[in-house]
Amino acid sequence: MDYAQLGRTGLKVSKLCLGTMNFGPQTSEEDSFAIMDRAHELGINFFDTANVYGWVKGEGVTEQIIGRWFAQGGGRREKTVIATKLYGSMGDWPNETFLSALNIRRACDASLKRLQTDYIDVYQAHHVDRNTPFDEFWEAMEVLRQQGKILYVGSSNFAGWHIAKAQETARRRNFLGLVSEQSKYHLLERSVELEVLPACEDYGLGVIPWSPLAGGLLGGVLRKIDKGRSATEDMLQSLEKVRPQIEQWEAFCDDLGEDPANAGLAWLLHQKAVTAPIIGPRTADQLNGSLRALEIKFDDKALARIDEIFPGPGGTAPEAYAW
Repeated sequence: MDYAQLGRTGLKVSKLCLGTMNFGPQTSEEDSFAIMDRAHELGINFFDTANVYGWVKGEGVTEQIIGRWFAQGGGRREKTVIATKLYGSMGDWPNETFLSALNIRRACDASLKRLQTDYIDVYQAHHVDRNTPFDEFWEAMEVLRQQGKILYVGSSNFAGWHIAKAQETARRRNFLGLVSEQSKYHLLERSVELEVLPACEDYGLGVIPWSPLAGGLLGGVLRKIDKGRSATEDMLQSLEKVRPQIEQWEAFCDDLGEDPANAGLAWLLHQKAVTAPIIGPRTADQLNGSLRALEIKFDDKALARIDEIFPGPGGTAPEAYAW
């Protein structure tokens, strides 16, 4: 396994991050345990979750599964850099959602209890809260860090200007600020290259792409359909919008002799700002296959061909759209 420092911190994380969103809704607890054990065997030490995962309001189903896995001992917690998120609704009362100081305090304590741990390595805002000032956000996070309940703070789905505003507020408070940003980033969605990635590079945030395979569109969907695999109506509708690109992508991967899913992850790992794409295997076999992405190396010709198939925004802002 290859490791990288998370942004400007000294924290070392595996270059693939285990996403746990399927644990509970799609993957049984027994299989989830097996996937996490296998991840450690493969050297993956970076796990991502959220208090809303499991999609039963207020239950934190996925965090509970991870907590019961930690409770087995054997160094499971000590070997894991656990990142979780807050923002989504965990109840019907008005302060059980978003990023107020009150919700941050309560949500953190609840996640700690479900995860059966006394600290969270990376505590992430799942979305920007436009109604909570960054001074309030940082004061709450500072208290959690002083209490030893969190070590680092990350963001998810922030715009470039949100990152800048958050960091400048943290700097004014003499606080470390954000160390990572989770963004939707894949070959079909490259808008973060305009301002989010440059902001992350400038402020020293590690980038953790979510949905790196566009919900399966970049994972060999045409091959699977040809082999008789069923696809949801939403998947088929999404596919029809980008079918010419997907046909070219799968032909390109065929020429390389690589699985499209692994090639899609490998492309992300070739992007300077990216620390670790989030992979969301439903089975241990899927997890095993993902490691090939770490070995794929694209030369300049291959990267140019990928840009032809999936044109990005044209570079960073403002040069992408102005002189």
